[in-house]
Amino acid sequence: MNSHLQTPIKIGPYHLPNRIVMAPLTRMRAPDNSPTDLMAIYYAQRASAGLIISEATQISPQGVGYPATPGIHNELQVAGWKKITEAVHAKNGHIFLQLWHVGRISHPDFHDGQLPVAPSAIAPDGFAVTPHGMKPFVTPRALETDEIQGIVENYRQAAKNALDAGFDGIEIHSANGYLLDQFLRDGTNKRTDRYGGTLENRARFLLEVTEAVVTVWGSERVGIRLSPSGTFNDMTDSDPETIFVYLLGQLNRFGLAYLHIVDALESDIRHGANVINLEVLRKAYNGTLIVCGGYDQTRAEQVIAQGMADAVAFGQLYIANPDLVERFKLNAPLNEPDPVTFYGGNEKGYTDYPVLTD
Repeated sequence: MNSHLQTPIKIGPYHLPNRIVMAPLTRMRAPDNSPTDLMAIYYAQRASAGLIISEATQISPQGVGYPATPGIHNELQVAGWKKITEAVHAKNGHIFLQLWHVGRISHPDFHDGQLPVAPSAIAPDGFAVTPHGMKPFVTPRALETDEIQGIVENYRQAAKNALDAGFDGIEIHSANGYLLDQFLRDGTNKRTDRYGGTLENRARFLLEVTEAVVTVWGSERVGIRLSPSGTFNDMTDSDPETIFVYLLGQLNRFGLAYLHIVDALESDIRHGANVINLEVLRKAYNGTLIVCGGYDQTRAEQVIAQGMADAVAFGQLYIANPDLVERFKLNAPLNEPDPVTFYGGNEKGYTDYPVLTD
């Protein structure tokens, strides 16, 4: 069988050897929010991916919402990431950094007792993962209008830091119920200023962030991740298709490296998601489209063959199979991921999954 996944693709200025993308995967192995040498081994093991998208990485201390997740806002973090990009490049790989602010999906334990921030003072259902165990989410503080430009500037500075760290590009994380997604959805955004209410106002923050990071990287090395049908982190919207089709129309003018869409997962559907058909998004967006969401090799081949996507990102399969490209190529058996070792810990379940031998 001819494989679509194994064919080359141009993303931004880069000619990539395949359409198999390593999805961003939070692994919580960055003590003190700084990247480690072990992380360099982990990413280098997976450098045969057409593109690696890094784990979500905080743009500022305010953006932290989970223990042991890396940042890109101080010199130590930049130096740590530089080791990682050099390790990936030594294996002829390409890696984008995913920029992250969790917004309300945080806890005062991360912020010296101060409240997390959000578009509106609405607490999510569920529990925060804190350094002291699981604790119920609190009601966040609504950002003042004049604070938002400061966060846009945090994104711009984080983008500059990513450039210094040697990345090939950046991905703006505007999915999965984190800060930028919270502004897009009317279930979490009840603002009455220029960042709330209308489609234009709810999309404004993400578009301003996009404009800011493009001044650093150029649009052809910037991607954006969205989860239009997602319910994760207690997300809802009364009419998601309208806001996301509007947003994609606005993003068309940038000529981005790609748009990264998280498909509706079974868990989203169980939680009553308003599912937006991929065809609707494909029609609305003119550029390169990466999709993810529980894809296996067969389904990934199909979505590219049907013209619904240009590349496919894999998450759990990449946790357990550092040589996923080679295994797909040979139709070889796949290692099973061990969920117990997904978050936190050491090399076990991180860098010790076996690879195929010659």
